[in-house]
Amino acid sequence: MADTLSKRAHYSPPWADVSIIGIAGSSGSGKSTLSHAIVSKLNLPWVVILSMDSFYKTLDVEASKRAFNNEYDFDSPDAIDFDVLVDRLRDLKAGRRAEIPIYSFAKHAREKETTSIYSPHVLILEGILALYDPRVLHLLDMKIFCEADADTCLSRRILRDVEERGRDIEGCIKQWFAFVKPNFERYVEPQRKVADIIVPRGVENRVAITMVIQYIERKLIEKSKAHRAELKKLGQSSEDDPLSETVTLLEQTSQLRGMNTIIQDTDTSAEDFIFYFDRLATLLVEHAMNNVYFKEATVLTPVGTQYHGLAPIGETSAVVILRAGSVFETGLKRVLPDCRTGRLLIQSNVRTGEPELHYLKLPENIETHDSVLILDPQMSSGGAALMAVQVLRDHGVDEEKIVFVTYFAGRLALNRLTKVFPSVKVVVCTIVADFEERWIEKRYFGC
Repeated sequence: MADTLSKRAHYSPPWADVSIIGIAGSSGSGKSTLSHAIVSKLNLPWVVILSMDSFYKTLDVEASKRAFNNEYDFDSPDAIDFDVLVDRLRDLKAGRRAEIPIYSFAKHAREKETTSIYSPHVLILEGILALYDPRVLHLLDMKIFCEADADTCLSRRILRDVEERGRDIEGCIKQWFAFVKPNFERYVEPQRKVADIIVPRGVENRVAITMVIQYIERKLIEKSKAHRAELKKLGQSSEDDPLSETVTLLEQTSQLRGMNTIIQDTDTSAEDFIFYFDRLATLLVEHAMNNVYFKEATVLTPVGTQYHGLAPIGETSAVVILRAGSVFETGLKRVLPDCRTGRLLIQSNVRTGEPELHYLKLPENIETHDSVLILDPQMSSGGAALMAVQVLRDHGVDEEKIVFVTYFAGRLALNRLTKVFPSVKVVVCTIVADFEERWIEKRYFGC
């Protein structure tokens, strides 16, 4: 096992080493507006804004009473749970899923629920103390300080707290002079010294916003090139290797070759194509189920004898790679009628060829399931397959529990996948030329 791990290839998804931008500044200085302006200008689906407000500590009874009387200091570093914040930022930096607390200003406490952040390419951390903690600074790729004059900050804060947090004007002014203003001088203003960019006038400062956008776009281009180079390197190192023992190729019987002939014939009618592909999909899922864990079981037959057989252990779920993987669903339901199913949308960038994660919805508690099937009828370069397995790994699914089910696969793609994830099982019907164009879902769905 040690030798296997030492030779194991490595794959980093495009969202690994997420670029984190910290935006600090006084309350009401325009941090949130600036953050949304950056997201709007980037116009990308992988940019997330994380407010430090989520990391306020839950207050005890006495502190909560002071908070409702506008006598609690929310602008001190002691009010923020920096340990949890740093832990979540480290998870995201490593490409893992992070559970973010939800703080209720109406209750002055954290909700029981959390919200998940996963796979952003850019994360904007905004808060009055975003550049305060040295551990956070170490994780930031860019540090921004947003400033505005005190009168503007006070008016913005009053409008926000009255409209969004149910406070009265008198309480807002009381907090401003008791806590906000003195803590700005003590904790917030000193963060200017560590900032890479100081943005006066906030969202009105178009030059500063342009600088930030250009920096982020340059970082994303660099990461994209590195990811594509890594995929290419994986292919070069494994294209001539024999198939892994974890790959199961269906026995090429006359029945199987006959169905393949019908499926691959361009003159086959849509009705026949769907009928025979569903038959093959059922066979593939049945073979995938050979990797499920079983236990000894004895049952009573209709004639009163005992049969000593096997019964599956635990739950098997499936993840469909959209939209192509949907062609497997009829076969899946024939074998596992009650199977819980998730969805992944992975598409290749038309300009770079790099696989991109656009949508993610996994079955609840998938990490506790005994087996997880990944369904995709064609594995070409292996980029989408690598990403799909990595997503499951990032959500706590053990590698040994994953079975990748596909109809067509290139030898290069199979070797790429099994070099990076040697314990993942693969069930495939036919091995074809590398980088074959996708066509199965077009024939199956007629569009």
